[in-house]
Amino acid sequence: MNEHRKQILEMVAAGTITVDEGGQLLAALEEKPEEALSAATGMPKTAPRYLRVVVDSPGNFDGDGPGKVNIRIPIQLLRAGVQLASLIPPSALTQVNEELRKSGVPVDLTQLKPAHIEDLIEQLSEIAIDVDQPDAKVRVFCE
Repeated sequence: MNEHRKQILEMVAAGTITVDEGGQLLAALEEKPEEALSAATGMPKTAPRYLRVVVDSPGNFDGDGPGKVNIRIPIQLLRAGVQLASLIPPSALTQVNEELRKSGVPVDLTQLKPAHIEDLIEQLSEIAIDVDQPDAKVRVFCE
């Protein structure tokens, strides 16, 4: 059974919504599942799968026409990175942190924990950043 349908049926069974409201939600799910469930129940949309960075510029670095950057980073890559970081010996993490600081990246990898990344991913579902400049448009969002 579809997870969204199950959630709706559980809400009806718990008395959170009426049978009629449940029927309306089930009907709406057939049209636009994510939007209907989120709007009608206040439940969050599904977790984001990608972090997107899109840059549109009228000129590229060479000045030879329009420039465009479209980066799609799988959220699973963040999870994998945290898991890999947990395999690095503490002495090596200290050296990595020092090199990162020398390069101007003040990150402490010893503080990176799997629970923290899940909190970050949960917050990413709300991210939408638009930067409009006279020469370029930058968008950062999750999908």
